[in-house]
Amino acid sequence: MRIGSEAHKELFCRSFIASHREFDPEKLPWPDLDDAALERLQSLPFWGEAVATEQEAGLKILAYGETVGDALVREAITLQAAEEMRHAAVIDALIQRYDIAWSARPIAPLPTDLEQGFVDVGYGECIDSFFAFGFFEIARRSGFFPAALLTVVAPILEEEARHIVFFVNWEAYHQHQRRGRVAPLRAARALRYYTRAVRRRLGVFRNAAGTGFTIRGSQSVAVDVSPTSLLEICLQENAKRMADFDADLLRPRLVPALARVALRSLSTFTRHPRHQGE
Repeated sequence: MRIGSEAHKELFCRSFIASHREFDPEKLPWPDLDDAALERLQSLPFWGEAVATEQEAGLKILAYGETVGDALVREAITLQAAEEMRHAAVIDALIQRYDIAWSARPIAPLPTDLEQGFVDVGYGECIDSFFAFGFFEIARRSGFFPAALLTVVAPILEEEARHIVFFVNWEAYHQHQRRGRVAPLRAARALRYYTRAVRRRLGVFRNAAGTGFTIRGSQSVAVDVSPTSLLEICLQENAKRMADFDADLLRPRLVPALARVALRSLSTFTRHPRHQGE
């Protein structure tokens, strides 16, 4: 299939729309938790940040979707916005169900450039989802969260996988339609936006107040996983989730590729450590 063609648009939009699942966050089968599991859940510090992040993503996507002229693409983007907002509703339902104390963060205003806001969300999710797939599996293996609770929130990860596959296909189609860009130019644009996304996330780690839910969450989940094991699990889980999509659809490639490079470097360093005193 030619990337950027009408057939490509039909495939990535209609497969995304067809795979949407209806559910009501307030009616999810939230399990009863024992005291230890409940205490672990209530101690996590990132709930306000998580709700705000999902709401902001949904609002940015919805605002951009309203500017799109193509009816099918607009329908798919609007559906993604609804799913992002539903993620916020799932987290809010969890907060209410387990009586979690949290502080709401104000929602940031929409960006002036709505398309750039949508693209920033897309590339950011390509990074976040890759690691979220791994962290979810680590949480499952470690038993940090009960299996029944992970089953309830699993649809969020499934939808994030759909979102990033939809996004990278939309991005390739959109760039082809607008400028007929060849692959190297699309790659340069992707690298620029990935760099923007990484810089924003590094800002979270430099934040002395620790307000970012990524760093605060990682500090709170007491699971001992080496960098090598983390990358291996992230790559394995990403490959599993990406295998579920039509073979003609593009997948996010840069983050897994960088993870493989980092994994090889870590493996080489582990096999050939420097002798003490060198």
